[in-house]
Amino acid sequence: MNRKTLALLLAIVFFVQNLVFAQDARLTNIIVTNTEDDLLVYLNVEGAFREKMKKAILSGVPTSFSFFVSLYQVRNLRFDKKITDIMVTNTVKYDNLKEEFTIKRSWEKSGPLVLRSFDEVKKLMTEIDSLKIVSVEQLEKNQLYQLRAKAKLDKVTLPYYLHYVLFFVSLWDFETDWYTIDFTY
Repeated sequence: MNRKTLALLLAIVFFVQNLVFAQDARLTNIIVTNTEDDLLVYLNVEGAFREKMKKAILSGVPTSFSFFVSLYQVRNLRFDKKITDIMVTNTVKYDNLKEEFTIKRSWEKSGPLVLRSFDEVKKLMTEIDSLKIVSVEQLEKNQLYQLRAKAKLDKVTLPYYLHYVLFFVSLWDFETDWYTIDFTY
């Protein structure tokens, strides 16, 4: 087999591998609401968990989902005015000896959650609920605003020797598209 044929064969294998392991992760159930004091957002990520990700988590690889939320005031004939940029993180770590998951959600004031059910872990890792975006005092009545949101699985950095053992970790990286919601306050 000559070099060109081998290179073409490898390219096809990598292309097919990317198709097979491609993530269909997307944000869903995005809700923007307010309390008397604050503007809040709720959202979920669907399609984030695959079997290879579950295996990696159960082997003890810490996994983090980052959520990016930006709020802009929409202005005609001028650039939109950025009100805020927020990044929050949900992180899970499995303890093999105790057979329990520890979840830290950077945006919650309470401490880490300890769970035994992987289904509960999936739910908590892929949702944001009651995330405070800004105080409503910062918003002007009857003005148009745009909320932009995105989720991303943070890349895992492993010690060099584990890259050979856990080569599959790179196969479950994902990043959603930006989703926007326009609303009038």
